[in-house]
Amino acid sequence: MGLAKQSTTQARESLETDRERAARLPELLREVAEAQEALDAVRGSGASVIEVHERGVALDEALTEAMRAAYAKERTLVGLKGYQDRIHRRKRLARPQVREATQTAETLLTAREAHRLHGIQRVPRLPG
Repeated sequence: MGLAKQSTTQARESLETDRERAARLPELLREVAEAQEALDAVRGSGASVIEVHERGVALDEALTEAMRAAYAKERTLVGLKGYQDRIHRRKRLARPQVREATQTAETLLTAREAHRLHGIQRVPRLPG
């Protein structure tokens, strides 16, 4: 979300979309945990490289959706005026509840980036 000013109707639409996405955060965090467990189980069982890769991609997708929901929660806590007024947004970001949401989102972002760098098994290309 850029810092450019939005009209009030655009801001309301964005806020409503963010509320819907933020409401799914607990469910998405459970999906991340399940995807991580599935990836660990596949790695421990000595499965094929392709299966480990597929589980790694599934975890990446779960982390991405959870991260997006966490940032949406942050924006909903900032409120409607935060979409239009950058100064208001900065002031609201300093509140403890918003900082907690920001920390959650940044933790998910860091986990996703670390997973992308080291956690997704590469699949060798097949000749042909």
